[in-house]
Amino acid sequence: MRNPYLPYPVRIDDIKTETEDRSLKTFKFVFIDPADEDKFAYQAGQFAELSVTGKGEIPIGIASSPVEKGFVKFTVNRAGVVTTHLHNMRVGDVMGIRGPLGNSYPWKMLQGKNVLIVGGGFAFTTLRSSIVYMLDPANRKNYGNIDVVYGARTPGMLLYLDELAEWEKRNDINMHITVDGTKDPSWKYHVGFVPPVVEEFAPKGGPDSYAIICGPPVMIKFTLPVLEKLGYGHDNIIMSLENRMKCGIGMCGRCNIGKELVCKDGPVFTLSELNRTPKEY
Repeated sequence: MRNPYLPYPVRIDDIKTETEDRSLKTFKFVFIDPADEDKFAYQAGQFAELSVTGKGEIPIGIASSPVEKGFVKFTVNRAGVVTTHLHNMRVGDVMGIRGPLGNSYPWKMLQGKNVLIVGGGFAFTTLRSSIVYMLDPANRKNYGNIDVVYGARTPGMLLYLDELAEWEKRNDINMHITVDGTKDPSWKYHVGFVPPVVEEFAPKGGPDSYAIICGPPVMIKFTLPVLEKLGYGHDNIIMSLENRMKCGIGMCGRCNIGKELVCKDGPVFTLSELNRTPKEY
């Protein structure tokens, strides 16, 4: 049995600065031992621990999709010791990845259903993984209508600009991009917070429609009533939480919400499941 604390050694293959303030970078890793890639089999929605020798490790959602082979990607916000060190690393440097960890979005349950994706800011990483997964030619027929509402503070803070542009050109996904504000006269998308854009442009809910939501707490707080107003039941609203995760395997108990451990039982929960927990998230 493999030691769950033992990371797979990986090499940084590419680094892309995502945002104009340079606070978010996407790292593309390749496994030093190609056989480790198969062992690191993951699904969209899961996370992993990125480890840097002498600095520590951090839990980060997996931004690449299982349908993308030969590498794994993470978009990292520069916010602490480990992430700052990682931002200063270079292509070719070696570090570790431990996982995959946690559960994923419920892909089997979502088959044949309409899916609304609602994301805000940095939290769009696992949603990017999910969109790429559903749009893959082998998977697209398994899902109904796909709508995406994605917001950021400014145009310069949006992630994955090239892919957003590609998805907009497709006729099998409806993109609704918004920013809190902008002085750019050429901006052609929405201006405003995510919740009102969801209310105006997202499709109505129903038994065959599910909403996946991931973003800042304030966005989630004001989006949930909108989803309920649109007809999405609590069993049909799926959320991904971040809650003081550390070990990633349910041993340290740091991320508990009542009896639930976010790192082990989550990070993906339905709103119905969260309704049965203390309001600590």
